[in-house]
Amino acid sequence: MAVIVGVARETAAGERRVALSPETCKKLVAAGATVRIQPGIGAGAFFSDAAYAAAGAQLAEDAVAEADVVLCVQPPDNAAIAGLKQDAVLVGSLHPQADAARGEAIHARGIVAFPLERLPRTTRAQAMDVLSSQAGMAGYKAVLIAAQLAPRFFPMLTTAAGTIRPSKVLIVGAGVAGLQAIATAKRLGAQVEGFDVRPETREQIESLGGKFLDLGVSAAGEGGYARALTDEERAEQQRRLAEHLKNVDVIVCTAAVPGRPAPKIVSAAMVAGMKPGSVIVDLAAETGGNCELTRPGETVEVEGVAVAGPLNLASMGAQHASEMYARNVFNFVSLLLKEGALAFDWNDELLAKTVWPERA
Repeated sequence: MAVIVGVARETAAGERRVALSPETCKKLVAAGATVRIQPGIGAGAFFSDAAYAAAGAQLAEDAVAEADVVLCVQPPDNAAIAGLKQDAVLVGSLHPQADAARGEAIHARGIVAFPLERLPRTTRAQAMDVLSSQAGMAGYKAVLIAAQLAPRFFPMLTTAAGTIRPSKVLIVGAGVAGLQAIATAKRLGAQVEGFDVRPETREQIESLGGKFLDLGVSAAGEGGYARALTDEERAEQQRRLAEHLKNVDVIVCTAAVPGRPAPKIVSAAMVAGMKPGSVIVDLAAETGGNCELTRPGETVEVEGVAVAGPLNLASMGAQHASEMYARNVFNFVSLLLKEGALAFDWNDELLAKTVWPERA
């Protein structure tokens, strides 16, 4: 019997993305799977039920009840997990360790969970890397929010009323989100700098037209991520950064350390030293923020400086974000399908290192 792949509507507040696009639905059907969707799953991303039906999907209100494989963007609530088929496979951004009750619900049903945020960061895994694909959209949207909040033009303009100098934009963190933010700010005509404690990011920042801000502190770590700074390194970084921020118009913060709260980089004292009318957009708001004054989900003004902590920015670009996410998910699920049937190769590190709980 063909594997049943099910997708239900996302229930998280404000979530517009979907884990299955009509394109990937068609590919799953071609791979021998039966695809069942709850009506309206793609409405937030502007994918119609008719488009899914044309791609071979079956529409059913209880689409995931008998599904062998369930796809999601954000984790289903605990009641929905309890209603899944015993031993079903669940694929998505699940974060089981962030919620003990969720982890217990997954364990109680014998769910084979694949939290895609655990995917090893290898060359082979790039086509399945949901963190990177969604971070790209987040970085793009963050700069547009900054441009909207700023009381200044981003580009230099020569007008009959005189010349307008370009805004000075600093992107903190040069991961995928940061690099996309640099590229977007540059396209908007700003004078762009990029800061990262990993010195190897200099070439990437400069390749996008940004200037690398060197504060004399290196925190190169393993796997392409930054390590935590020592107290002495952090103090020196803070001193130099505080001085530099006095002449910056816009900061977009994107720095993250996997599995840990976001590092605090921009202090309240630094914000107090910035020019009135300056803007900070903090992508790290969901994990505590890179700015000490960030309030997740809010935009506040502190001594004339706007500090925005937007949440789930990728959902703001739901259509393209969903297309990328769905391709990531399809590429991962393809590892589980052999001639239309489920087959787990636990010698494959992408499966073995992503599955939760980890297998002995």
